[in-house]
Amino acid sequence: MPKRDYYDVLGVPKNASEEEIKKSYRKLAMKYHPDRNQGDGAKAAEEKFKEAKEAYEMLSDAQKRAAYDQHGHAGVDPNAGGFRGGEGMGGFADAFGDIFGDIFGGGGRRGGGGQQVYRGNDLSYAMEITLEEAANGKDTQIRIPSWENCDTCGGTGAKPGTKAKTCTTCNGSGTVHMRQGFFSVQQTCPHCQGTGKIIPEPCTSCNGAGRIKKQKTLEVKIPAGINEGMRIRSAGNGEPGTNGGPAGDLYIEIRIKQHDIFERDGDDLHCTVPISVVTASLGGTIEVPTLAGKVEIELPEGTQHGKTFRLRGKGIKGIRSSYPGDLYCHVTIEIPIKLTEHQRKLLKELDESLKKGGDKHSPTAKSWTDRVKDLFK
Repeated sequence: MPKRDYYDVLGVPKNASEEEIKKSYRKLAMKYHPDRNQGDGAKAAEEKFKEAKEAYEMLSDAQKRAAYDQHGHAGVDPNAGGFRGGEGMGGFADAFGDIFGDIFGGGGRRGGGGQQVYRGNDLSYAMEITLEEAANGKDTQIRIPSWENCDTCGGTGAKPGTKAKTCTTCNGSGTVHMRQGFFSVQQTCPHCQGTGKIIPEPCTSCNGAGRIKKQKTLEVKIPAGINEGMRIRSAGNGEPGTNGGPAGDLYIEIRIKQHDIFERDGDDLHCTVPISVVTASLGGTIEVPTLAGKVEIELPEGTQHGKTFRLRGKGIKGIRSSYPGDLYCHVTIEIPIKLTEHQRKLLKELDESLKKGGDKHSPTAKSWTDRVKDLFK
């Protein structure tokens, strides 16, 4: 069977960059890796894995890629005269090393004692604040988990009077070489979990961990203008690393409580302002709320339901904004209820008076009636 075009194998165009080629290969290698495909489809997946490996091996090498672009498969066939060999497989090894970390849980590095050193896990903390606090900022405190050396064992994890022993499975390195499919990879030692040590008699206070989980108070500054879903990173306040590795980070995720009056849209605010039929008809001055206090707006005579008034600069100044947003006041006309007989009589008299005035009092209704008539002609 003739070989497929290397660019088609990786699913990239012929002018793809090195980074695009590498990214596509890593995706395919993760998908078709033998350890992720067992059972009936294992053989087909392994063939696709080898095919992607070969394509990347050729296209990641500048000399081989140039030869392939000019002569096709014959240009990189070692049995053909047009083959131009590259200098090793550095590009393939670099990309494949990244994939090892994704598949087998890598990401560690070796410490001074030879054991694998791992960064601690990140922690997440959900903080709920009010809209006013989001707009103006806030200094607050939170309680988060922390880890301190166990006083009983002094941080060794071993029962007082005993000590840890070197792991015989990995000889203290914290890693072992395992056969994965048709090649060998390095993994964390399953016996000592990467520590390189075995504790025959664990400390009863910390269960051999060498540290005890406690709580600590952390000062947090919420910046003015922060929005829903934004995160504040507190470096080094996550879980501690393994074998002296760096601690993870703490991410404080912001949740904003629902406000009784305002709805936020980016840096803008929206609110609904109910007014009476009389105020809408005659116009006048009304007070509306803002986050900084009350302001007055002038309603023109004949204000209609749904009319929106824009107050510039009365919104929120976002973290990355140069100017504050606006406040949009949406007018709703409130229809009176539970009328007295006298009030009903007055409304009927008003209605009769308006009808005598013709369409000039209800231009919207006149336009709508005309459109309905046109519809049924």
